[in-house]
Amino acid sequence: MASSEQLRVGSDNACSHGVDIVRVGGKYKLREWIGSGSFGIVYRGINVVSKEDVAIKLEPIDAEFLQLDYEHKVYKHLAGGISIPAIRWFGTEGDYNAMVLQYLGPSLKDLFNYSNRTFSLRTVLLLADQMISCIKHVHSRHFVHGDIKPANFLMGVGDHDHQVYIIDFGLAKQYRDPKTHLHIPYKENCPPTGTAPYVSINNHKGVEQSRHDDLESLAYILVYFLHGSLPWYGVEPAVNKQQRNAIL
Repeated sequence: MASSEQLRVGSDNACSHGVDIVRVGGKYKLREWIGSGSFGIVYRGINVVSKEDVAIKLEPIDAEFLQLDYEHKVYKHLAGGISIPAIRWFGTEGDYNAMVLQYLGPSLKDLFNYSNRTFSLRTVLLLADQMISCIKHVHSRHFVHGDIKPANFLMGVGDHDHQVYIIDFGLAKQYRDPKTHLHIPYKENCPPTGTAPYVSINNHKGVEQSRHDDLESLAYILVYFLHGSLPWYGVEPAVNKQQRNAIL
């Protein structure tokens, strides 16, 4: 797992970012800082026994909104799909919840920027095929992702460097009952979630997300990859109904 900072991490380490632990799960040593977000900090790490590179996601146990345990449970539901990074360990270490994952390469956001914000039609079609498969697997396990964006699709490494993976399930939700397959009830007046440029129209309107919202967000990504921008790129997210109507 990586982010746009992956190729710029340099010698950053855990201590330089205020993290007072150097190892989790006994054998996973923190190395370079990869990035930070609203739900935690991500480091590149190494299994000191097998020498396997890993990604280590940390969340302070006193965070206002604890997210990592839920995300870990979603990963367990999705396990087995070729597009889902494998979990190596999950638990608490010191003042942090920690999740250790299979290490991946750059995100599609990274690659797009490295390519001068231009992808050929062939590249977009090849990516679309794999991205659809990623989302299809998530949906097959009764979840919607809820935050489809270029930064949440990563390439593999080594023998899997042409494989697209999907990550970051902190906003994922079940859209149907796993036993009965009955869809959740239609619901309005929900706060929009996700990343503004790729949010679906219904999401902007406050309708709870379902499968088609993931696919609509994917369509916006593909247009973005082809043209380098979207007509509404840079518009601030709406915070009330009047602003939503103005945007739409």
